[in-house]
Amino acid sequence: MAGRSVGYYEKRSDVKFFLLTKRPERVKHCLPYDWGDGWENIFFNVTCENQRRADERIPILLDLPFKHKGIMCAPFIGEVSIEKYLSYGQIEQVMCGGENYDGARPCNFEWVKKLRQECEKYNVTFCFIETGTNFIKDGKMYHITKKLVQSEMALKSGVHFVGKPIEFKLTDNFGLDIPQNELYVPHYGKNCDKCGSKLICNGCSDCGRCK
Repeated sequence: MAGRSVGYYEKRSDVKFFLLTKRPERVKHCLPYDWGDGWENIFFNVTCENQRRADERIPILLDLPFKHKGIMCAPFIGEVSIEKYLSYGQIEQVMCGGENYDGARPCNFEWVKKLRQECEKYNVTFCFIETGTNFIKDGKMYHITKKLVQSEMALKSGVHFVGKPIEFKLTDNFGLDIPQNELYVPHYGKNCDKCGSKLICNGCSDCGRCK
């Protein structure tokens, strides 16, 4: 967030920004002088691919001044428990997805279900975005090379969970709250109903690739 990009986040207070890092320990030194306890339109997330990284990064995340915080367990390469961190009430969303490409380490569906159960207990939205290339389910290994199929299979697993709403306070150029009826409403294309990321997606960008 350091440098010229910070001003852009502040200027576009009418837009929600999703930020993701694997180095949260650097963030506190890069926040702008007028950051305070955080800006309403910034959603800050850390990656936690296994338990070691979860225990290393999530405590730092909880200590950072952000109004909206999330966790991404991707590439999901080891069982992870985050229940003790969810209990603080700061985490609003958790995502997970397997590793891709040749030599990918497997993702086990049992890990996914456990993570989902912990999120449901604390009413935190959970999204399984993709299986990864090598996916273990019921003790059987599946090799899934196409990312679109990985996403579709993740959605079909039925483990998505919609938790408490994440409320962003967006404002216009004058600092006034944007009325609910004037906020952007996402729309989706014909392939979106098969996508594992639809739950946390901001909708179709009308790029034309589906046509």
